[in-house]
Amino acid sequence: MHLIVPFAASLSEPCQHALTRLAPGGDTALPHLSALLAGVAAHDAVTDDEYALHLPHERVLAQAMGWPAGADGTLPWASWWAAQDGLALPPGETWALLSPGHWLMGRDHLTLIDPAQLQLTEGESRALFDAVAPFFESDGWTLRFGAPSRWYATHPTLTGLPTASLDRVIGRNPDVWLTDHPQARVLRRLQAEAQMLWYQHPLHDERQSRGLLPVNSFWVSGCGVVREPAPLQATVLTDLRAPLLADDMPAWLDAWQALDAGPLAEAHAALDAGQPVTLTLCGERHARTWAHTAAAMPAHQSGLKGWWHKLTGARPGRAAPALNDTLGAL
Repeated sequence: MHLIVPFAASLSEPCQHALTRLAPGGDTALPHLSALLAGVAAHDAVTDDEYALHLPHERVLAQAMGWPAGADGTLPWASWWAAQDGLALPPGETWALLSPGHWLMGRDHLTLIDPAQLQLTEGESRALFDAVAPFFESDGWTLRFGAPSRWYATHPTLTGLPTASLDRVIGRNPDVWLTDHPQARVLRRLQAEAQMLWYQHPLHDERQSRGLLPVNSFWVSGCGVVREPAPLQATVLTDLRAPLLADDMPAWLDAWQALDAGPLAEAHAALDAGQPVTLTLCGERHARTWAHTAAAMPAHQSGLKGWWHKLTGARPGRAAPALNDTLGAL
């Protein structure tokens, strides 16, 4: 059993404050997670910094699916998402994921809002897609519709173009994450044209009349050559994503407790039964893995192991680290 947990922590001030509730003596307990972190030392699955274009869990998953590492920002996530949407993109071509969304204009900077908050219907998304497609196609682009929040595009200028992952940019200023790559200038021009076109589209005022954010731009990510992924021999737990990106720390802690009572409890039980269990926690900078193998505990200690687990929730020989310290280091 291998569990991968993205968005296990972030460097944001709200998250760092929330982590104090997981400290010894705090009011939030995650006993099964603590047990899974005890008994073995962690090893780094991915080590980077918070300015990398890809998030650590994306690189972990890419490695697990057998993709070449490539340059930062060039993993072919567009082709992976297209497969989830039932689209078969031509192999060997470079495709990008286009995410229609809302760029909130503040007093001195922009903020990219999570597209999931727009509640964009398929009909609305297709209308906006159809409106902007001629601008792309006149420049030799090919567009494909995948889902309300996912469109796909290919063009020679995308080859080798590094882009920041959508989840890296949500809640932040998108201008900061637009690379200075020469080919990115084409995308900036198309973004500007889309902004003007959609501002005049009937959906702009209609959505605002219903108290919904209008679509006023798009983010480009996942550029890469279409690749066939190997079967993923792991379970990815995505429950922490939405609350962390929204800086909703009460909901994030609730999601952690739900994971602890569900999948992590099942993993803890599997470990008690002598099965190998691997846990990978991913934050903004690092992904770290704790691997418990069947050989980690001598057979003559199996009875002691079960007794120790029931008594303390941890494995003998190594105390569980403080959760706030462990997650805060991600």
